[in-house]
Amino acid sequence: MDFTIPENLKLMVETVRRFVKQDLEPVSQQVEEEDFIPEELVRKMRELGLFGLSIPQEYGGLDIGALGECLVYEELSKTNACFRTRIGTNNGIGSQGIVMDGTKEQKEKYLPRIASGEWTSCFALSEPEAGSDAANIQTTAELKGDHWALNGLKHFITNGDVADMAVVFAVTDRKKRARGGITAFIVEKTFPGFYVGAIERKMGMRGSHTSELIFDNCLVPKENVVGGEPNVGRGFATAMKTLDKGRLTMGACALGAAQKLLELSVGYAKQRVQFGKPIAEFQAIQFMLADMATQIYASRQMLYHAAWLRDTKGTSVIKEASMVKVYCTEMANRVADMAVQVFGGMGYMKDLPVERFYRDLRLTRIYEGTSEIQRLVIARELLKE
Repeated sequence: MDFTIPENLKLMVETVRRFVKQDLEPVSQQVEEEDFIPEELVRKMRELGLFGLSIPQEYGGLDIGALGECLVYEELSKTNACFRTRIGTNNGIGSQGIVMDGTKEQKEKYLPRIASGEWTSCFALSEPEAGSDAANIQTTAELKGDHWALNGLKHFITNGDVADMAVVFAVTDRKKRARGGITAFIVEKTFPGFYVGAIERKMGMRGSHTSELIFDNCLVPKENVVGGEPNVGRGFATAMKTLDKGRLTMGACALGAAQKLLELSVGYAKQRVQFGKPIAEFQAIQFMLADMATQIYASRQMLYHAAWLRDTKGTSVIKEASMVKVYCTEMANRVADMAVQVFGGMGYMKDLPVERFYRDLRLTRIYEGTSEIQRLVIARELLKE
């Protein structure tokens, strides 16, 4: 294993670090309060190429690999989580189905727009009756001439309200379902019968919206089946491959947030005085800081190793990605809890970012596969071996 970070990635990380410090962090609280990311910041994200981190260079992306993407997300996650989420669907679940399984024509049509940030993509799988049980989706697609007619409701769709296109999963054979009866479609927002429904009200992640997507006899051209006609019925496999990669990047987001919380906690412990001395001198505080740092160190090695495997070996990292997702996100939630404790009453106040990190990180154990689902995946892979 060689964890030496290539120079091009070091430069990218340093650029993102400056962007976070100079542009994002100063307005982080404003975005939290207004629940909106200023368009000027989105424009700067486009200029930095952040919407195309994972898109092949031939389609205008940077294609910096799994490790590079994780490094960038680690830095972006040291501020308000909504900034990372704004670019996340274009690099992850909203594009990777097309990157991995799309036709040449689909890649040429959609990937340049996604990579540039001209278009925002999203991933429409979850439904009221299909969360962890993704195979239980109820949205249907019926072939009518040269178009598929989609009918159904999706919810919890990240960036659904700002998306120009969605990769939508629908049942095309009720008997087969996940075993050849679910198909992936590229659906543009201008297609007739495609509507944005309610925007969900959430505990955290303000500035990043999740919404319903409604399909009312939505007409999708036959050529917009991901992978073309031969891939009718193969959409569930596309969805699972897409989520596999997302679990690594979710680990990176949790890691970056945890690192920021450690830095904030160390700084506060040094300057907060109680009983005549900084609380950093009390063993109870020292132990919490030590536990934070140790768990962050372990998480970083796990994440980088899994990303390295994916980049250099080309091997499946299903098991490792799930390990990263469950360990890093649960670690970050423990770190957030300890950070609130170090800050005491101030950690509970909205004036400080600790409270926001605490709320936002809770979601990481749920979306893109709950901790419980990750453990099932890990066990399944172990028993295969």
